[in-house]
Amino acid sequence: MLIILIIVIIVLSAFNIDIKSIVESEQAQSNFSYVWNFAKIVWYDYLSDPVTYFWNNIFISLLWTSFVDNMERIKAGEPTSLMLDAPRVDFVQ
Repeated sequence: MLIILIIVIIVLSAFNIDIKSIVESEQAQSNFSYVWNFAKIVWYDYLSDPVTYFWNNIFISLLWTSFVDNMERIKAGEPTSLMLDAPRVDFVQ
């Protein structure tokens, strides 16, 4: 993403486009303000609750906690929960 941004800046500079004057213009500031206010409305009215629920109840509770527990087991030299819960086949010779 950073490389693409640098390439875009170089291309704009090659065409003698002054990014600073565009961003500081009154029209651009008005557009940025409109988009920012719209994004805040979408976040607070529609996305905040589902994203917060996903983050707290799914990502942290299920995924992150299991990840940290298994990393602690690996650090201690113990088998992970996947290894403990995996089905086993005993071969008798």
